[in-house]
Amino acid sequence: MSNLLECKNLTKSFGSTKALNNVSLSIGRGRIVGLLGPNASGKTTFIKLCNNLLTPSSGTIRIGGYEPGVDTKKIVSYLPERNYLNDWMRVSQLIQLFQDFYEDFNRDKAYDMLNKLGLNSKDRLKTMSKGTKEKVQLILTMSREAQLYLLDEPIGGVDPAARDYILDTIIRNYSEDSTVIISTHLIADIEKVLDDVIFLKEGQIALAKTVDEIREESGKSVDSLFREVFKC
Repeated sequence: MSNLLECKNLTKSFGSTKALNNVSLSIGRGRIVGLLGPNASGKTTFIKLCNNLLTPSSGTIRIGGYEPGVDTKKIVSYLPERNYLNDWMRVSQLIQLFQDFYEDFNRDKAYDMLNKLGLNSKDRLKTMSKGTKEKVQLILTMSREAQLYLLDEPIGGVDPAARDYILDTIIRNYSEDSTVIISTHLIADIEKVLDDVIFLKEGQIALAKTVDEIREESGKSVDSLFREVFKC
C-alpha cells in the first residue's frame, strides 16, 4: 500500500530562521506516529504545513497524492494546540456544525464519546474548564472518518485519569487505511500507543524509526532515548 504522507526537502523559513530545514520522510497508512521534540523544534510548523495553514519555503509535501489544499482538507482531520471554537456555542451545536461541514463526520461516534467521558451536549463551551474544552475538540476531530489525523498536543491539558481513555479513543477510531500523527511533550504517556516515532531537533530529523526498532537496537524506551538525544 502506498505511503499516505510524503515530503521531500521540506523547508519553512521565517526570515533568517529555518523552522524546518530540508526534511524528507514517508509515512505509511495504518500507523500511529509520535512527532516528538522540544519547544521550537518544528513540530507545529510541520503540522501546519500538512494542514495548509503555512506554505513551504521550498520542497514538497503530498498527502494521499495531493498537495495540501482543498483536496486534502477532505481527508485530513486536524486538532490544533489551541482552542479555536466559539465559547458561546453548545456542544450539540458544534456537532451539528461539523456534520454540516464535513461529509465524513460521524454524529453517532461523537455522542458515544461524549457519553463515555461524561460530557453534556447541552453545555456551552464557556462554562467548561480548559481540559474539558480540549476533550470536546478531540471528540470532534476523531469523529471524522479521515485518512490522516493531525493532533497537536491532544492530551496536554487533560487530567491524567482521562489520558488513558483519550488514547484508547484515538486507537479505536482510526482504520487500517488511516494514520494518526501525534505531537506531544508527554512521551511516557503516549509511548504505549505508538508504532513509529520522529524526533525533530532544530527543524531537522534527528531520528525516524519504529518503536520496535528503538527497543531492539538501543534497549531503551522511547522516553529514555528522547531524554538521551535531547539531554532532558
